[in-house]
Amino acid sequence: MLPLSSPVSANGRSFPRRDSMSSSKQTWKFLRRVYKFKHMDFEFAAWQMLYLFIAPRKVYKNFHYHSQTKNQWARDDPAFLVLGAALVLVSSIVYTLVLRYTFVQFLLHLLWVLIFDYVIMACVIATGLWWCVNRFMRRPEFPDSFVEWRYSFDVHLNAFLPFLVILHIVQVLLMHPGIEQLIGIRVLSNSLWLLAVGWYFYITFLGYFSLPFTQRTIVLLYPIAVFAIIYIFSLIFFEWHFSRALRIFVSYRVQRAH
Repeated sequence: MLPLSSPVSANGRSFPRRDSMSSSKQTWKFLRRVYKFKHMDFEFAAWQMLYLFIAPRKVYKNFHYHSQTKNQWARDDPAFLVLGAALVLVSSIVYTLVLRYTFVQFLLHLLWVLIFDYVIMACVIATGLWWCVNRFMRRPEFPDSFVEWRYSFDVHLNAFLPFLVILHIVQVLLMHPGIEQLIGIRVLSNSLWLLAVGWYFYITFLGYFSLPFTQRTIVLLYPIAVFAIIYIFSLIFFEWHFSRALRIFVSYRVQRAH
């Protein structure tokens, strides 16, 4: 647990101003280390990436140990962020080979995914969850404990990793014109989406469930049930092909930027 004191206003409401200032300093320190590759522990980051697929609970146990020694839940090493960006590069190369992009289209696709999908959307989603968890899911017996914004950012990066690998690397192979029309590919494609979405929200749930001052985190699993219903309807009633829809969307985005 990371207790953080907050100043109290005249009307009795507390504002986590000191927490925000501390988080800002930690975030700036973190960003300054992004280019210092020699000081990053890529081996440990790779270990975390592997275990997010096979045993994600162990990853969050490590976050707990980190909080005991560093007095913060968030990572202080940007190695995971950098390796994630490297996977974005790999996924863009896979897209280029399968969809036969030109070099310019490859660069546009890479910039879209890296800047918008990987960084901007991460900040937006992390901010939304950070606000929701601090507002609705903190235990009343821990009034001075808050979820760090950078921890919410880390939770999203953790959850986004399997999503990226499953949908932006593995599933892309199903987008090839000679494969996309085969019998059973639509079921396989939509099943990969269900797996990726389910894994995203499960890892997100574990991230906030592991904090000792949160409650009602089970609601973070509800979207899995919603998407499971969409998955069933997509196969039985509507014949939706999620892989094809993603291919059309990605190609449209690249063409618009060209």
